[in-house]
Amino acid sequence: MHAEAATPATLPARPEDIRRLEDALEAAERDARTLVDGLGDELGEWRAEPGSWSVAHCLDHLATANRVYLAAMRPPAERARAEGRLRKRAATPGVIGGLFVWQLEPPVTTWFKLRAPRTIRPQPAPRLRDAFEAFVAEQLDVLSFLHEHAGLDLAGVRFPNPFIRGIRFSLATGLHVIAAHERRHLWQAWNVRREAERDRTAAG
Repeated sequence: MHAEAATPATLPARPEDIRRLEDALEAAERDARTLVDGLGDELGEWRAEPGSWSVAHCLDHLATANRVYLAAMRPPAERARAEGRLRKRAATPGVIGGLFVWQLEPPVTTWFKLRAPRTIRPQPAPRLRDAFEAFVAEQLDVLSFLHEHAGLDLAGVRFPNPFIRGIRFSLATGLHVIAAHERRHLWQAWNVRREAERDRTAAG
């Protein structure tokens, strides 16, 4: 896999909360690159059973989800910039937003699973390379959004959640949701990769 790394210009004197978000997003990209390294199409598109997800499904889902989330976040961010709603507090979720972020974090338990909304379910049979490159491209967009709007009051500006009607999150919550959602499905993808490798070994 040879997609370009996400390397937007860093911000001078970035606040600690912005650095943590950036670090989380960059860590997810590094994890994805390690995940697909030496994997190949056969294992990358392997599924345990019909209806389950492959590594490629996980990456395709993340790329689509990030794209949809950013599309909902951009208009409020642009309005806030035009209105001069500058940073007043750290870019951290509130209590409700924090709970939503928490329940996205891996490991995924058997007693509480979230079903992906129909609009961001992965394609039926994504190719590994295409899914990986789409994820990296969307990751660059997320980082660019963070850098462009880091000076806004991210914890105070709200956007309509594209998946839960009537719910509005702060931009800060949205960014933390993206990072946690990536950790969730990269964790899932690693489990799929290990299962695929065991299956190949067992098959001889």
